[in-house]
Amino acid sequence: MDLVAAHWVYFLGTCIIILTMLFRQNIVVPSIILTFLVGWIYTDSFTTGLQTIFNASIVAAGELFNIFLIIAIMTALLHSMKSLGTDELMIKPFQGVMKNGHISFWILIFVTYIISLFFWPTPAVPLVGALLIPVAIRSGLPPIGTAIAVSLAGQGMALSSDYIIQIAPTLTATAAGADVNIVADRAFVLSVITGMIAIVIAYIIIRKQISSPSNQHLLSWEKVNLHSTQLNEATNQEDSTKNKFSLLFAIIVPVTFLIIIIYMFLAKFSDVIPAVEGGTGAALIGGTSAILLIAASLFINIRSSLNIVSDNLVKGFVFAFKAMGPVIPIAGFFFLGSGELSSKIFGINPEEAPSLLFDLVVSGQQLIPENPFIVGFAILIIGAITGLDGSGFSGLPLVGSLSGALGQNVGIDAETLSAIGQMGSIWVGGGTLIAWSSLVAVAGFAKVPVMEIVRKSFIPVTVGLIISTFIGLLIF
Repeated sequence: MDLVAAHWVYFLGTCIIILTMLFRQNIVVPSIILTFLVGWIYTDSFTTGLQTIFNASIVAAGELFNIFLIIAIMTALLHSMKSLGTDELMIKPFQGVMKNGHISFWILIFVTYIISLFFWPTPAVPLVGALLIPVAIRSGLPPIGTAIAVSLAGQGMALSSDYIIQIAPTLTATAAGADVNIVADRAFVLSVITGMIAIVIAYIIIRKQISSPSNQHLLSWEKVNLHSTQLNEATNQEDSTKNKFSLLFAIIVPVTFLIIIIYMFLAKFSDVIPAVEGGTGAALIGGTSAILLIAASLFINIRSSLNIVSDNLVKGFVFAFKAMGPVIPIAGFFFLGSGELSSKIFGINPEEAPSLLFDLVVSGQQLIPENPFIVGFAILIIGAITGLDGSGFSGLPLVGSLSGALGQNVGIDAETLSAIGQMGSIWVGGGTLIAWSSLVAVAGFAKVPVMEIVRKSFIPVTVGLIISTFIGLLIF
């Protein structure tokens, strides 16, 4: 495969962005400049290069808008619940179990993992974010601790195996010509090993930041203007509303989410209900939350309910864009590496669009020595590189095909290499080490900078992947 100048600029740009991240600097400006350079060099047009900056951000915004929307709706609902006093009542039942930050950390891990394993992290994040993160913070777990717990358990350990829905192992195994069930089983084992190692290391890192339970933690975390003009004008009536309806919604909201979980569970294991997977689950939660938002606003003040809904949605979108706005130009640069997305950016047919990232990986595979451990870790690294686009799944066909080709030469089962490559791709791109992935949703609900989650997770995840790969190569 012949690499052109645009490939090398993209490669250099990726290295620059990674180095910038390692030096703990903001990567928005480098991403914008590098997007311009790739667009200019690929099209040989200065003006098209300028247009590429805008088009890449537009495409990125479109691809990420589902996350914007779910954050906005759930945040708006939380504002209405706060006005009713419902949030305080919802916290109380969990306070008996989540007595301190240490216990809360492990409860977040367990609940997020179970929900994400069955329904993917997309619907799990808003459920956990709305119901458990505030309780965990009150118990003394710092916001960054809640974010790390949710991301490692959901976007990392659960999604990397995808053991129940099995879209990931199917993609990988099909490309490798391997047995799907074997790939799924081995990926499950590797995901648990990686996850437990990463989680334990992360816990050791943050444990000193865990403090004693206090309502002040929650008040500090919730430092936002929760009341619109209309609500301020109706303060007296709102106080009486809290006494009448706060308990009602403290029951309705969690029961509604519980019904959704049961519905999705039945959809998974029953033919009576249509399957609910991935984005469909998030849409179900988002739509239900919108109805709850309207209902809660009616009980706050029926005469001002239309304005209350609108105001809270505006607050939700403002918060979502504050959390995710910087991610858009960053994602725009890495989306240039995907043939499907670069075609949208450049406005050309997908068959003619460049796959800059995948081309680079395929061209470099010939440099890998024929040693089992070197090949295994090379597949892990290749999987991690393909995850830089923030998807986690887009690189699975590539690592699968490479696993099928390289495994025969070094005497390693294609299933083992496929599972290893799947770990690298999804743990990195699925939402633990890439700031422009679904990790932004976790950051949004935990109210912490997404880059802080990446920095805190880097060592735990990296160590977990290295050890799991080594163990996988030994036992499989």
